[in-house]
Amino acid sequence: MRSEGQVRFITISSKVQITVAAIALAALIVWAVSMAVAGWTQYRATADRLSLLDREAKVATATERVNAYREDIDAVATDLVKRQEFIEDMVSSLPDDVKSVAKVSNSAGEAAATVDKVSLSIPEATALARIEARQLAFVEGLTRYADWRAQRAAAALKSLGLNPDTMIRNADRSAMGGPLEKLVTSADGTIDPRFERLGLSIARMAALERGLAGIPQVTPARKDMISSGFGYRRDPFTRRGAMHKGLDFKGAIGTPIRAASTGRVSFVGWKGGYGKTVEITHGNGLMTRYAHMSRFETKVGQRVEAGDTIGAIGNTGRSTGPHLHFEVRINNRAVNPRTFLETAPNVLEEIRRAPQFASAE
Repeated sequence: MRSEGQVRFITISSKVQITVAAIALAALIVWAVSMAVAGWTQYRATADRLSLLDREAKVATATERVNAYREDIDAVATDLVKRQEFIEDMVSSLPDDVKSVAKVSNSAGEAAATVDKVSLSIPEATALARIEARQLAFVEGLTRYADWRAQRAAAALKSLGLNPDTMIRNADRSAMGGPLEKLVTSADGTIDPRFERLGLSIARMAALERGLAGIPQVTPARKDMISSGFGYRRDPFTRRGAMHKGLDFKGAIGTPIRAASTGRVSFVGWKGGYGKTVEITHGNGLMTRYAHMSRFETKVGQRVEAGDTIGAIGNTGRSTGPHLHFEVRINNRAVNPRTFLETAPNVLEEIRRAPQFASAE
């Protein structure tokens, strides 16, 4: 090291060099593995979608369906019952606003051709062919509607700086289980790819809209009482530079604190320098934290809605005076709450005012 005309030497022992090299190698391996896992996940998602689209392109033609009617009309009737059960189970799980537009459309394309051919060659099966045509029109129309809803939610999430695909992956990784109940639309135990596509479209729509509903949108305390913002600041105790990972709202002890969004309470208690703290998980890796409280008005496991009172402002933990410390975390990484509190209400209001999907056609 050269300093002010003088040269000094620093000797690094072989042991230290080996340790540093080992740490660097371990970090490289961890990075490589994480990149490989991410790459494989993306590959599988793409491969699965392409496989489904390919199978959708190979669904039975009108001629093939007429042949199926000729060979075994009872089997066709059984398939239609299976399909109807699928549709009824699917519709029963949908939100009310989706059910209201899930109307049967007129038959078209191959379905219409099937009806014509069956009517000419197998008149007694005409009623079944028409039922099948209506089922397919219903499924395809509802799929388009679900895709439209998913695209609308994805655009809103992007406007808030969030990645919709990340939310989908987080939803897929959430805790779940139960006995395997395969989706079946045929007596032979298989599923028509158009029906499978509907299931996937509904699932994507639901995951994105859950993510949107969990976005912090209600200011937990008076917005005009923000006393410290997100980012670097002078620490009030050490008077040295430090990172502040939330917003501080000053207020009198006992002032109500509101939940910023819909979610489930995951922590209530003392948390180090945060003092009395409440944490709410909102799904898809998103969590909000409320610290320095004086009292709690919620408990672990309780579901809360945006705006519900969850406690009161206090002066517990590492605090210089009564205030609320509010954090927003995505996959445990703190992000600036202002982005959501100032933008989310407008984005959600635009969605509510936007024209609805006019038709399932």
